[in-house]
Amino acid sequence: MANTVKIRAIGNSQGVTLPKALLEKYQLKEGDTLTTVETEDGILLKSHDPVFEEGMKQFNKFSAKYKNALRELAK
Repeated sequence: MANTVKIRAIGNSQGVTLPKALLEKYQLKEGDTLTTVETEDGILLKSHDPVFEEGMKQFNKFSAKYKNALRELAK
């Protein structure tokens, strides 16, 4: 299911509004936190998961430290 949203001014910031059907389907409400993930296809919004966030922090540390080794393994 694809939805089109516009970036809008919200005070001094910018944001998007999500359709009511998506909010209901994923049980989201005002004040909930979403995580953004950059993918090859664009931006993915996910319900915030503290365990996932910590895992991503650890992966970023690991991948920065071993970037050359990871590059070689990717060949």
